[in-house]
Amino acid sequence: MPPLKVMVTGVNGLIAGCAYMHLQQQPERYEVHAMARRRQASERVPAGRTLTFPRGRFTQVDLADLEGLERAFRGMDVLVHMAADARHDAGWEHILASNIVGVRNAFEAAHRAGVRRVVYASSIMVSWGYQQEEPYKAIAERRLEELREEELHPVTHEWPVRPTGLYPASKVWGEALGRYYADVHRMSVICLRIGWVNGDDHPRAGLGMAPIWCSQRDIVQLIERAINAPEDLHYDIFYGASNNRWRWVDIDHARQRLGYLPQDTADDRLTPPA
Repeated sequence: MPPLKVMVTGVNGLIAGCAYMHLQQQPERYEVHAMARRRQASERVPAGRTLTFPRGRFTQVDLADLEGLERAFRGMDVLVHMAADARHDAGWEHILASNIVGVRNAFEAAHRAGVRRVVYASSIMVSWGYQQEEPYKAIAERRLEELREEELHPVTHEWPVRPTGLYPASKVWGEALGRYYADVHRMSVICLRIGWVNGDDHPRAGLGMAPIWCSQRDIVQLIERAINAPEDLHYDIFYGASNNRWRWVDIDHARQRLGYLPQDTADDRLTPPA
């Protein structure tokens, strides 16, 4: 079989760059293309990371340019759409341009270009509001001595969304848009509600975030498994987190449907060696 042609948008961001590098190391399986609106790495990317783009494999285009996106996506089998304004405090105009209009343009361009599958980067923050209630509030506040693991029911993709800001609300829009393109235009759409991935690739930077930490190699594995999901996977949503003890979102669904096998856990990294 010829290699899958995969387009990764927002490639100069942290997660997209990790995915691009991983896929690029497997030329027998993937012909990887990249897209970004600028050539500079985002502020979340570790200093010194350098991406290499073979001739003709990088396109600089803004999400506002529907025709430019369509040209870039033409001939691709899979679109991994990571491009977004990921700042949680971004103003409405920026959210509107990148995460509302831009996401619509990405899906529409993929449809027009004949892309068969879109892997859409959503966020665990679409469920952030559950942390306002127990026992999820206790986890966020690290009151772990008050918890009994058997009473912790992880939030699943079937629970109502509870965004607490414009950024996660825009991700809900992207998921709904994916449902529309899956049902009406018969595209395969897989939404990944990505947990906390950081440049240091270590959970120590925020203990309250450790339960929903996701290592770089775990999120890259999840993205690759979404790319290669069965052809009959029409539409679905999966949380992306490592195998952390107090993780409050469900990853069993990803294990069952995608074969996701997280390799890391925040707990080992937070526990000092004996």
